[in-house]
Amino acid sequence: MPRRTVDLPPAHTALICVALPGLAISTEQGQLTGQGLEGFYRAGRRMLSRCQVRVAGREPLAVQARMVSADRARFVGTLRASPDAGPDPDVLVERTRYADGTERITLQSAASRTLHLPVEVALGTDLAELGSVASGRAGPELPATVHDSGLRWSCATGHSAVTADPPPTDALASAGLLRWELELPPGGTRSVELRVRPDGAGPIRAAGRGTASPLAPARAAGDDPRVRPLLRTCVEDLQALLLRDPRHPSDPHLAAGAPWRCGLAPAEALVAARMTLPLGTRLAAGTLRTLARTQLAGPGARSGLIPGPRRDGGPHLPPGCTATEATLLFPVLLAEARRWGLAQQEVEELLPTAERCLTWLRTTVGDGNYLLDPHPGGPLRCETQAHAHRAALLGADLLDAHGRPGGAGLRQWAQELRTAFRDDFWVEDRGGGRPAAARAPDGRLVPYLGAGTAHLLDTGLLGSGVLAPGLLDKVQTEQLARLLGGPAMDSGWGLRSLGAKEAAYSPFGHRGGAVRVQETAIAVTGLAAAGYEKEASSLLRGVLAAAEAFGHRLPEMYAGEQRTEGSAPLPHPAACRPAATAAAAGVLLITSLAGIRPDAPAGTVTLRPVRVAPLGEIGLTGLRISGAPFSVRVSRLGLAMVEEAADGLQLGV
Repeated sequence: MPRRTVDLPPAHTALICVALPGLAISTEQGQLTGQGLEGFYRAGRRMLSRCQVRVAGREPLAVQARMVSADRARFVGTLRASPDAGPDPDVLVERTRYADGTERITLQSAASRTLHLPVEVALGTDLAELGSVASGRAGPELPATVHDSGLRWSCATGHSAVTADPPPTDALASAGLLRWELELPPGGTRSVELRVRPDGAGPIRAAGRGTASPLAPARAAGDDPRVRPLLRTCVEDLQALLLRDPRHPSDPHLAAGAPWRCGLAPAEALVAARMTLPLGTRLAAGTLRTLARTQLAGPGARSGLIPGPRRDGGPHLPPGCTATEATLLFPVLLAEARRWGLAQQEVEELLPTAERCLTWLRTTVGDGNYLLDPHPGGPLRCETQAHAHRAALLGADLLDAHGRPGGAGLRQWAQELRTAFRDDFWVEDRGGGRPAAARAPDGRLVPYLGAGTAHLLDTGLLGSGVLAPGLLDKVQTEQLARLLGGPAMDSGWGLRSLGAKEAAYSPFGHRGGAVRVQETAIAVTGLAAAGYEKEASSLLRGVLAAAEAFGHRLPEMYAGEQRTEGSAPLPHPAACRPAATAAAAGVLLITSLAGIRPDAPAGTVTLRPVRVAPLGEIGLTGLRISGAPFSVRVSRLGLAMVEEAADGLQLGV
């Protein structure tokens, strides 16, 4: 019997308040009905699934719903409470919902006389895990008991309680109902505050609160009004997705995204931490320390590997191994964090883990040129070779800087990889050729064009503002830039994960045609660094337009449908929003306009701004280099000027 496919409930229209481990998921109607994903969650468990407000026996008419910040949403409804009020509503009902489990319900009267209004809030929960909710296995609501100034629910796996301030006039456990009799004078307001708690006591403390944030409160301003809200929202979303291991609370790291992936995904956490280095090195340090504790030890082929799950490879390749990606990203992030000013002591503490990652790389490659797929019979992936090449060069730089052996061997292998790759992974065709997505074990090339090739342009930062060499030669790089900037890949909203002319292309395909913001940001920065600013600028403007359509909260992906005049990007119903890599990509896209290349150990910073100034003048304040504030301005002529920097930091050439 074929296995039944379970569809995830759609999340693209939901308002998702995030302050992990807390979540509040709502529809635009504002009422929590218990349907779909709706509810307050803590650590993946639905603490409250139903919260329905009735005033004078009626539900308010929903007129507006919007996100106020990453952890807060506002819902406004109206109703007519006076029989002689005419067509105009005379009561405004405002609900402010927070991810930490708080909801404030405020009634405001516009009536000419005092109103006596019965207010009822119907509550319920199933205490189900998010996975069960998503698969339709949540189960029925639990019976409630009256508790303190509210209601309480219990089951074998947990407890939940709602307390109310002021206490209700009546509480009916059998109906899950709290009731108040409120008096509103003309123009008056009255509020009720509900607090959802796992056990009825103590607040849900967000992982990103309570200690100083590892992310600098960077700000952007300039000719394009969209850069300010985009950067602000990206930083807020990253803050909301922060996690802390209770055993190591000083090591913050990012969850992958809400609502589906509120836990640690090693490769994505490293990618996001790397993209946010302009906001400081504390997130990078916390992420590296967290993952260092997971590194596999002992004898065997997996020694030195940082574990990670399998990931969909798209329509043309089998699933890939994120453990390989995470292991290769670890030394890269450490090397670049050092350039951004990570303290020498912290670098030295993490260096043994990076060395083991590099040893795993050299051992796994052996005498060959390429890093093989960890699963027997798997392909040689273009993207994996790009990650391995970058890890070898930046890892060698890191080893040399600390007097450790192995750098020369890594550079020699990287040189051999470059020489072989330029022949073995290039597909000749009438259009000028393209990099192959992979090589099959029998040597056959997998020739489709996808966004994974953008990683070939992401070579990594060495010292003195110099970027590492890439796997492609100059002619091949120019051809790749032309392809990435062409209509098959540039959707007008960003870079498609698979070219529109390729077999099995689907605008909603996760790796089969949808726009993935992370890869678009990698393409933009790589193209700009290689001098292909026209192509980079087009992709950048596309993401900026998409971000505006999404209220500046970028989802991890959206449809790769071609942009036309008056159109809007189509949301992907299963995408995380917020997502760590998307929010971090927004930070990278905006800061890359200034082309900041620090070398903190040498006390220098080099600026390579995008000379065509695609967004006009832009100023960035509140960034961090060596832990000190750094501000830069790029003029409409593409000239960059440092406005604030650490004492002693010199401008490189």
